[in-house]
Amino acid sequence: MRLVAVRSPQCNHPEGLLADDHRRGHIRLKGGNPGSTDTPVAPRISIELRPIHDQVMHTEYVRAVGRMAYVWGWALVNMWNRRAGITQAPEPGRLGGVVPVAPRGRIGMLNDYVLPDQSFVACPNQDVAYGLGYFSLDEEPVVIQVSDFGDRFWVCALYDARTEQFGELGMAYSSEPGFYLLVGPEWDGDVPDGIAAVIRCPTELAMAGPRVFLDDTDEDRAALRPLVNQIDAYPLREYDGRTKVTDWGSVPSFPAPEAEGERSWVVPDAFFAQLPTVMDAVAPLPGEEGLYAVIRQVLDSAAADPALADILTEVAARTEAEVIQPLFRWRHNGVPAGNGWNRSVNNAEWGFNYLMRTATAKSNMFENRSAETQYFFSDADSEGAQLEGAHQYAITFAAGELPPVNGFWSLTLYDEHHLFALNELGRYSLGTKNKDLVFDEDGSLTLYAGAAAPDPTREANWLPAPAGAFSLYIRCYWAMDPVLDGRWTPPRIERLH
Repeated sequence: MRLVAVRSPQCNHPEGLLADDHRRGHIRLKGGNPGSTDTPVAPRISIELRPIHDQVMHTEYVRAVGRMAYVWGWALVNMWNRRAGITQAPEPGRLGGVVPVAPRGRIGMLNDYVLPDQSFVACPNQDVAYGLGYFSLDEEPVVIQVSDFGDRFWVCALYDARTEQFGELGMAYSSEPGFYLLVGPEWDGDVPDGIAAVIRCPTELAMAGPRVFLDDTDEDRAALRPLVNQIDAYPLREYDGRTKVTDWGSVPSFPAPEAEGERSWVVPDAFFAQLPTVMDAVAPLPGEEGLYAVIRQVLDSAAADPALADILTEVAARTEAEVIQPLFRWRHNGVPAGNGWNRSVNNAEWGFNYLMRTATAKSNMFENRSAETQYFFSDADSEGAQLEGAHQYAITFAAGELPPVNGFWSLTLYDEHHLFALNELGRYSLGTKNKDLVFDEDGSLTLYAGAAAPDPTREANWLPAPAGAFSLYIRCYWAMDPVLDGRWTPPRIERLH
């Protein structure tokens, strides 16, 4: 058994004694050793933060702090509400027969692609079999059970309350099959025999999202199912060292509410009533103590003054409309990647990048960290015009220029809500999983997007689009260095005439 320490999103520990060991989560000493050549760490000045709770609050100051607090806390409240909603399932199963759900402390799994009519998570993919589980690690640690996937790509992304990933579990990390123990920040219990590693979450709220690659063939579906049936998560008290097997194809279905677009997990009118509880449960990152104090001062004043509380409710509604909603558009997300695409940056390792954290929580929740997946996205063609189903588009990867990956790649088409656009072919993405793609004689690959089919000889390369606006999204799982360092550029999206 080995203990895996959580890697802080910041480079330095708040006391200046510890430093990051590059993505591995292990801790090493920094400075302070006789003869050390490390740069000395200046002593930190201790400042006692004393908000004055009875200070007169200027209403415009309340609006200014409230607006920042709404952007800062949006992803955290989103995560809090997802756990509260998804864990209402009485047992592991599928919401609406589509989305994996489970009670707190357990996991639900799919044994095939997610069905296209789900609306609980924006930007789903049909490259993997998904799993989902929410935990309260202060109540009890959870055991994650991992199958032997051989050479099949898999990852189990672990998220804390800030939507930051913690721990490393998957093919990219050479993780072995077996049992892994997830524990909360204060846990100090005994580790049973047979546990491969202990992975500590920095918050009591944790979420696990297994993803297992699946070729789009009946043969691979048959091969995957017995492997997926050995994925599980359950409270530590149920651990007995034996592999538990669940037939994830026969779990119950629970009714789901209807919604247009992704379900709204943040309700502006309730946001500032929820925020104090969330802040109590999620300690500030080193360096956030002052921000917490400023926000709490305003929240405390609003709790004692209904007029200020009304102002915060108004601020929430306006900030949702003026700041959060625009972050749904890809042009406001990430950094330019060339040819009209943007790309994700420091995904799931946000630190103080509240803009990217909030934009991702709004537009495409639960991105993997860059070492696991790199994302490229666009609402527009190479000339900057909105993608529309009334037109036909060609996306050509030159010979030798398919996304360089160790895992797999795909191109997915989404409707205006970042959900699948239902179509008669039942086709929502193309990539590594497809064995019938038609390459040109020179080795290039042209994919097509639009409401109308291309030439029948190229239909295997076609992503059907809705009549209106849509977007395109490239995933590069376990990408190679040219993708990670920007040397690889996604292809142009050419409108055909």
